[in-house]
Amino acid sequence: MAYDGIAVAATVKELNDTLLCGSITKIAQPERDEILLTVKNNRQQRRLSISASASLPMVYLKEDSSLSPASAPNFCMTLRKHIGGGRLKRIYQPADTLSEEGLERIIAFEIEHLDELGDLSVRVLVCELMGKHSNIILLKEDGTIIDSIKHITPSVSSVREVLPGRDYFIPETRGKKSPLRPLSGEEFSALLAASGLPLQKALFNVFTGISPVIAEEICYRAGVDGDVTPETLSGGERNSLYGAFCALMDTIRSHAFVPNILYRDDQPEEFSAVELSVLLAGGYREERRDSMSEVLCTYYEARAKRGRIRAKSEDMRRILKTLTERTAKKLDLQERQYQDAEKKDKFRIYGELLNTYGYSLSGGEKELVCQNYYDGGKEISVPLDTALSAKDNAKKYFDRYQKLKRTQDALLPQIGESKQLLWHLDSISEALSIAETEADLNQLRREMAEYGFIKKPQTGKRLRKEELKSDPMHFVSSDGIDLYVGRNNYQNEEITFKLAEGNDWWFHAKNMPGSHVIAKTGNRELPDATCLEAAALAAYYSKACGEEKKHTGEKVEVDYVQRKALKRVPKAAPGYVIYHTNYSIMVEPRNKT
Repeated sequence: MAYDGIAVAATVKELNDTLLCGSITKIAQPERDEILLTVKNNRQQRRLSISASASLPMVYLKEDSSLSPASAPNFCMTLRKHIGGGRLKRIYQPADTLSEEGLERIIAFEIEHLDELGDLSVRVLVCELMGKHSNIILLKEDGTIIDSIKHITPSVSSVREVLPGRDYFIPETRGKKSPLRPLSGEEFSALLAASGLPLQKALFNVFTGISPVIAEEICYRAGVDGDVTPETLSGGERNSLYGAFCALMDTIRSHAFVPNILYRDDQPEEFSAVELSVLLAGGYREERRDSMSEVLCTYYEARAKRGRIRAKSEDMRRILKTLTERTAKKLDLQERQYQDAEKKDKFRIYGELLNTYGYSLSGGEKELVCQNYYDGGKEISVPLDTALSAKDNAKKYFDRYQKLKRTQDALLPQIGESKQLLWHLDSISEALSIAETEADLNQLRREMAEYGFIKKPQTGKRLRKEELKSDPMHFVSSDGIDLYVGRNNYQNEEITFKLAEGNDWWFHAKNMPGSHVIAKTGNRELPDATCLEAAALAAYYSKACGEEKKHTGEKVEVDYVQRKALKRVPKAAPGYVIYHTNYSIMVEPRNKT
């Protein structure tokens, strides 16, 4: 989700409510592209984080402080000199120029400050929140640049230099219009038509501050298809679209923001300052917050946590991928060798036919043509080595038969071992895809080390038990029955053979790695609703339900039996079980009851 102009407008509203007229008591620069202002207002101290990060540019109020370097960077020293102790006179969102207000992804802070001579001066701190072009720039009142956290030289951009002494201007927005300016219905339709784009693309290409998802929302509220061109709309549809657009702009002008995070499968996928009906209709879950700062903290903390877990598991993913590819190739070779050995019976038949009809050969023949009594007396041609007698030819065929039989006998357990190893590796990969905490990763590392996939940690680096501890997922069905889902093979083993009792029910996606799901029914019957919900969890946390398949509506086959019907497999990986009778059900994957 882009930190669009509407989200910025909600942030500006929050900052005006909490910081306006406050004084800047501390200035720090904890990161190369981030500054932290401590503002005292109404006897309260608040920390304002301003980030010009290319990946996460944002402005928000935070609760905790950040560690700062021992020596302040140059830009931090410049800020302390020019705005330290200053008062926030105005906080606003500019339009095309700093003098106007609009929906640009820019926040400007006007700060009154006493200079070295004790005279009152005004400085403007401009925060540009534009992805890789984000910047934090300090200006004089006349718009001259004093300094910036990122210097843009002529070699970087020939259009707009950001250097001390240069005049500041807002980056070119490709002729986009401010949506907050008064606009008639005819002008609105003409602007969209002139773009030559489908409606949804036209909205965010014509107006500043509107992201693709906001454009989709406007079309949804108007009840029109965002993929059609403006010229194809009827008069009523044009009026409806203009009405939805104006209603949204009125919401922004009146500051009636609704900060919210939208979740899919309990993961934050989008955030917004207005209600996104189009996503709610698509199955997203909305969670409203009191402020945009809270939204940004929650959203990016969750995303950052996911990113950290993925980064820390990258080495494990790489090892698993290599081992899986190697094992799959080995299994393919073993199966092809086994198939080649399937022709062993042909050589045994050749040998027996030679023992039966070999007396008719005088020597030097290239083949023996005779009746095959193993195939209803059909005629068969047995190739011969002209240098050998019939007896020696028969012995040669029997030797080839025995060799291929020994090959098959040796390959059969090897193929079984390779299949079990491949299943084990797939099950760890699946567990890695749902790992959420360091404890989850530690359990997986322990399993990989115990089975020789990675080196065991040195004695001095062994993890404490509390660092290894990771609990299974717990849900409650609509019938009030506890459902437990294993996050990895150790947890699958634990919930199946320690937590579950004989009459509890066990669920698992059919013939593929995945989580065990236990329904703690005790001696009660398994209700239909609980059965469906437990099966949906087993389908969701399985290899059948990758990221690209989670929302396709495809159904997955799930086996379920009572716990007492399960058997462990000797020397198999933890969580590997067998069963001989079971029920099956086709369900759509879901991760909640």
